[in-house]
Amino acid sequence: MGIKEMYLILYNVCACVGWSVVLALSLKTLALGIPQDGLLETLSNVYSTEGLAMFLTYSQSAALLEIVHAWLGLVRSPFIVTAMQVGSRIVALIAVNGSVEAQTQWGAGLMILSWSLVEIPRYMFYASALITGDATKKTPFPLFWLRYSLFAILYPTGITGEVTVFFAAAADSLFPPSTYGSGIAALVNLTYSTLLPVIYLFGSPFMIMNMVGNRKGAFKKRFTKDPPPPRGISWPIDDKEKGTRSSTPINKEILAAAVGAVNPEKAEQIRNARGYRFTYVKHLVGLVEEQCKSPEDCLKIAQAGLDRAYELFEFIAPDGTAVSLKEAMAAKTTEKFFTGFVKGEGPKGATGLEVPYKGKTLKGEELKAQVKKWVDYGTIEPSAGEAIIGCVDNPKWCELSDKYFVLLGAGSAMGPLHVLLALGANVIAVDLDRPFIWKRLIELTKRSSGSITFPLKEDQKSLKTDDELYASAGCNLFTHTPMIRDWLMDLYKGKPFTVGSYAYLNGALHVQVSLAMDAITKDLSEKRPNTSLAYLCTPTDLHLVPEEAFRASEENYKEYSAKPLCIIMTLLSQGKLLRKNARMVVSGEGGNYFLINGVSVAQGPNYILAKRMQHWRAIIARSKGCIVSSNIAPATSTVSVTQNRTFAWAYEGMPYFKPYEISAPETSNAVMSGILFSDLNDPKSVANPKTKLSNPNQLFSYGSFNGGNWRCAYEVDSIGETSVLIYFSRVAGPYVAVGSVAVAAIGAKLLGFV
Repeated sequence: MGIKEMYLILYNVCACVGWSVVLALSLKTLALGIPQDGLLETLSNVYSTEGLAMFLTYSQSAALLEIVHAWLGLVRSPFIVTAMQVGSRIVALIAVNGSVEAQTQWGAGLMILSWSLVEIPRYMFYASALITGDATKKTPFPLFWLRYSLFAILYPTGITGEVTVFFAAAADSLFPPSTYGSGIAALVNLTYSTLLPVIYLFGSPFMIMNMVGNRKGAFKKRFTKDPPPPRGISWPIDDKEKGTRSSTPINKEILAAAVGAVNPEKAEQIRNARGYRFTYVKHLVGLVEEQCKSPEDCLKIAQAGLDRAYELFEFIAPDGTAVSLKEAMAAKTTEKFFTGFVKGEGPKGATGLEVPYKGKTLKGEELKAQVKKWVDYGTIEPSAGEAIIGCVDNPKWCELSDKYFVLLGAGSAMGPLHVLLALGANVIAVDLDRPFIWKRLIELTKRSSGSITFPLKEDQKSLKTDDELYASAGCNLFTHTPMIRDWLMDLYKGKPFTVGSYAYLNGALHVQVSLAMDAITKDLSEKRPNTSLAYLCTPTDLHLVPEEAFRASEENYKEYSAKPLCIIMTLLSQGKLLRKNARMVVSGEGGNYFLINGVSVAQGPNYILAKRMQHWRAIIARSKGCIVSSNIAPATSTVSVTQNRTFAWAYEGMPYFKPYEISAPETSNAVMSGILFSDLNDPKSVANPKTKLSNPNQLFSYGSFNGGNWRCAYEVDSIGETSVLIYFSRVAGPYVAVGSVAVAAIGAKLLGFV
């Protein structure tokens, strides 16, 4: 346990003690007063209890430290949200301390009781979580339940009490004191009588619903069963005494080994880094800077990183024995998959590229016109527009009846399965052995003009029903990695394969599945002739971008940095929000390279490592003569993203920042498929290894349909809070005027003006 943890434990214990005293004094007054004076009258007397005001002031004022904790990164709470929550309490505290009218009405007692009853279990819970090291499973269940349940009663009662305090203080002619002057008094009156009640009216439901979501998530984690013993590709044990498999030390070591191939000093900085969860981005920047120095260094770093990953990661057999992934992929496998095949029965679909967009299906000249709009606005790069238009102008690129596409993660929301089947392609599908997955994939194929080939545990001839077929289909990329590789190596010999890596999982699992796909694509690209690779890159990564995009971002920054909203948000966050996007120019062999940092720190170092390994394989395979289509896809409103309410709200507000546009999944699938077809057929595409690049990482600079990320004024990781604020202001806009009038009328009535 470090100094930070000890300090936070001390803070939470002290806060808990302070609120316990407040509660004890309040309960004493209630116990003595209710029998004689009744509930409401006694609540009116709670604040006047001897000693209570002092403990209330100290306890609530101490919460200002929580804003500091969030700002310094001592806790994971968002700074803006924490500041708003604590700030609302402070303005209520000022009112109840400064206004006799506020102190002596029943709402003050209700507010004080609600605050103390919420805060005592909250601080006890935090202290327990710090001591046990686990905020979900190891905290005592009664405390856990109270932390995530009391809000249902105490938030509404606390809010009610606070609002009565606001109105009472506004009606008090002695608050604030006359020494502040009439101007200040009028401003204070307006704040407490109108502004704060309006904010509470619209903000309270969202705060309560947020806690409902937090409760649901916490209980889900609490009662989730422990995972089964690791099998297949697994993170290695980093603490032999405890038997733990932490991802952070291994993540750091892989990145350190990569950059260490050319700069040992930077490698040691990574190995010695503290707080890596929040500082990994600067080390990623250092790695990419080293790659910019020369093509040779770029490839050395990529190869060293992948080699180290293969050495460190384990492959655990069903009996629990483990070898390195490198050894597992070199060994011969005795088990084999059978092959399943289903031919589509549907009519031939589209004869060229079609893009669903805002309720319409765009094709031909209409699609080309929309592409031009995207390019002109800056939502996509010109090279991406050229690729899509090239696909429109060359409809033969979309004739796929003799083409074979291997989809690792065939059912992925961002994968091209639907488009490929509609164009009659031969899809070789690799996905989990779950019957419901294969029922969907096979039924989709039957309705199309394409075909699907897939691994089976049993001979297809022995399977009598569709349900038996679904139950036998599929495999596990983690546990069957060598078998999948061998099955694909022997499948449709002589046919060119395009192998797409589309599987995605959350957290540390994303690294494992990316490594599994890499182990398969590595051998296919190096040992099977005429194999090309396909990847979808994320815009939330660190990319080399064309100078034109970099300069456009600078121009947008000049425009937006003068907007009042952006000025206010920058000042309030002390520069943590709305950070300039175009900041890094790196010199290297071949000229200057322009970097845009699209990394979202909240995604974590594992997400970045998983995507970085795909980058590494892409440039290595291309350097060995393989066609590699690896293009940036736009931010997309997939179910997995929008089920997170905060992301969904941010997506609604992000288009305020030109030239952002959030794409629907069907739009993303179609446009990215079009760019893929261009890469596979256009000899001038950067996917073709014969096309000269100054640096291998420029592979990701072209064909980018990034949704405006590169040309935006601000880093994507710094616009989330402002985007959410913009969204809510738009949603609430029609109601604010009506609500303001209603609240003002009520306030006027209470103040005696009418």
